[in-house]
Amino acid sequence: MAVCDSPGDGHGTVTLPAVIPFDLDHLTRMSWELGSRTVRDPDATRIGRWCAESRSWELSAFDVTRDTVVLRVHTPVGRTRFYGAIAAEAEPALRTLADTSEWTAVDGDT
Repeated sequence: MAVCDSPGDGHGTVTLPAVIPFDLDHLTRMSWELGSRTVRDPDATRIGRWCAESRSWELSAFDVTRDTVVLRVHTPVGRTRFYGAIAAEAEPALRTLADTSEWTAVDGDT
């Protein structure tokens, strides 16, 4: 995963939607086609799915390589966004979802 870390380089900064209760320093926005193919790959493993029921948002996380996690975000208006993240950074952030009352872990496949 390519990461641009130029000091003062504000262009191309990728952030998660504000409803998601954490930020990641190294995040890449993926196209819908690339993201959907990546999470459907037989080697991708879903590591969690959470819903923000009051706002109809959904977040799923997938291990896709040893060092990369893909986050799939479903918006209330039916759009799907994909983000690539560094696993070592994303995994502790995802654990914080258990500590927030706005997000609930969900079982089952989508």
